[in-house]
Amino acid sequence: MSSQTVITVQPQFSAVQQSGEWQTGLLDCCSDCGVCLCGTFCHLCLSCQVAGDMDECCLCGSSVAMRTLYRTRYNIPGSILGDFCATWWCSPCALCQLKRDINRRKEMGTF
Repeated sequence: MSSQTVITVQPQFSAVQQSGEWQTGLLDCCSDCGVCLCGTFCHLCLSCQVAGDMDECCLCGSSVAMRTLYRTRYNIPGSILGDFCATWWCSPCALCQLKRDINRRKEMGTF
């Protein structure tokens, strides 16, 4: 008599992605001084680098839309209002955080 495998639980597909998080904090400038200096003294250059990394127009690199796009792509919790506040009141910090995150995800092979 041969034994048959009985499946009691079906594999499930979940469209819900795992929740991500920023690799560094908004004010963690010392974690990558090169990015921090570039964001402080050449904001436009860093903005173009971020936009280039994400295959977007150079003028969009430091925008709320770019931050929101990135955050939703990697399922990072937050809101458009939070993105707006970060880019409005601390634009260099928000842009540097975005670039640091891109760099770290590239190093990990998840970008």
